[in-house]
Amino acid sequence: MLGIHELWLFVLSGLMLNVVPGPDTAYIVGRSIQLGWRGGAAAAIGISCGCLVHVFGAAIGLSALLMASSAAFAAVKLVGAAYLLFTGLQILLSRPRPVAEVAVPGDGISLRRVFWQGVLTDALNPKVALFFLAFLPQFVAADSPHKTLAFLLLGLILISTGTLWCFGLAAFAARAAGRIRQSQGVIAWINRALGGMFVYLGVRVAMLQAR
Repeated sequence: MLGIHELWLFVLSGLMLNVVPGPDTAYIVGRSIQLGWRGGAAAAIGISCGCLVHVFGAAIGLSALLMASSAAFAAVKLVGAAYLLFTGLQILLSRPRPVAEVAVPGDGISLRRVFWQGVLTDALNPKVALFFLAFLPQFVAADSPHKTLAFLLLGLILISTGTLWCFGLAAFAARAAGRIRQSQGVIAWINRALGGMFVYLGVRVAMLQAR
């Protein structure tokens, strides 16, 4: 169908990639501990929407442009790095809110803010674009007349399975975090971990070189 081959292997590989812990996992778990399941779900949906940008980019050739044009790659890289560093420093410098406020998802950090942080973290990361460009073509026949639709379908499958996994991860982290949220000291360390992760990603993206 659409020139897609070994779909079962693609789905299996995607599931394994989702299970392996990474920065997205850390962000979802951190927000789940801070804000409960809704916070983790907002982070997961944001990350998935950010990935959608790269799926459409791979389908229409934007990712290929980023690889072919060093100027375009550098521009996306610098914007993404600046955003990640700004977000990381903002979280690091924030003060933990009173327990009563932290425990309520609607107070303090808004779910909309959590969502958009997830979107921009992935959308502005050129490494994610390069991943989709390298991974998706492995399962589409070179002579397929419908490459764009094939890339879109594979990307949507990968994002859908990943989102479901992240929802489960958020639910588990939120359920286990009831006692953790009772300590402002723990919340402060979570903020440091999240902020440090964003700063690390920002530096890493800034140093990423196009190949």
